[in-house]
Amino acid sequence: MASNLRKAAIVMMSLPRDEAAQIMAKFNPKQVESLSIEIAKLGRFTSQDQEEAILAFADANPHALGGSMGGLDAAQALLEQALGEEASGTVASIRHSLESLPFSFLKQVDPQNLLTFINDEHPQTIALILSHLAPAYGAQVIAGLTTDRQLAVISRIANMGQTSPEIIEQVESGLEKRMAAVVSQSFAAAGGIPSVAQILNVCDRQTEKSLLENLSQDDPELVEEIRRLMFVFEDINKLGDKDIQAILKNVETSQWAMALKGVSPELRQKILGNMSQRAAAMLEEEMEYLGPVRLSEVEAIQTQIVDIVRRLEETGEITVGGGADDGGDAFIS
Repeated sequence: MASNLRKAAIVMMSLPRDEAAQIMAKFNPKQVESLSIEIAKLGRFTSQDQEEAILAFADANPHALGGSMGGLDAAQALLEQALGEEASGTVASIRHSLESLPFSFLKQVDPQNLLTFINDEHPQTIALILSHLAPAYGAQVIAGLTTDRQLAVISRIANMGQTSPEIIEQVESGLEKRMAAVVSQSFAAAGGIPSVAQILNVCDRQTEKSLLENLSQDDPELVEEIRRLMFVFEDINKLGDKDIQAILKNVETSQWAMALKGVSPELRQKILGNMSQRAAAMLEEEMEYLGPVRLSEVEAIQTQIVDIVRRLEETGEITVGGGADDGGDAFIS
């Protein structure tokens, strides 16, 4: 279970930076430092972490719905925006606190890279390392172990008491030396399904259709993943009013009430602006009645609407993208 301080850090990182900075500026110096250290320690956190933190504070987040990432750079940027010239001292204090934490060098290492180096270590050693890392990070390492080793490591973490600082230092020093080459390198993500979606988004319609049809013969599930990334819910904001109205005819008001929770004001207005005054008023009333909702529920309804949009596009009732050949505007993910 995440601590309240960690939850607060996740909520702050889920807000637009301007809003987070305004909130942080209201804290006293000690609170700012504590929260900033926690933000710097975060590393990557998942949508589930975000959802749990936001629900714990009973406050629906209006912007970021995906996984995100903290880190020292994020904490420093937030502090500089909140405190201005007074941020330098706090940043230095945070940096010192982080550097003194065991295994802090692993914050820049991908969990899969760490797994490669510790996979054959004794379960007690792995348990010691993971007990000093963020839960989300440790979970990714655990997932890569065999079932037997997963149980052995989890059992040792659960039964771990106090450990000698000398032993921790020895394990940390040995691992850091072995991983020196990995730690000193920076890796850029390349390729993958998002890249395919971006390429197809700007292809002409015939090329896109041909490629996806041929690919679906070998891997229909992959094609479905590509299609979902080619058109995401927020892309509805880029459609013309005629297409919006066609979508409105195929989506229930109750679906919109849930799906519009947490979207940009522009998209919300786009949908309401294409409704009659009476229908728009009813939708806004239903959204208020819903109150705070789980992010997973919102995403599920948004996915349903995206599926409807793709179906309408396939039948030619609307145009959601494509190159210059079909006169549509290409979408950039």
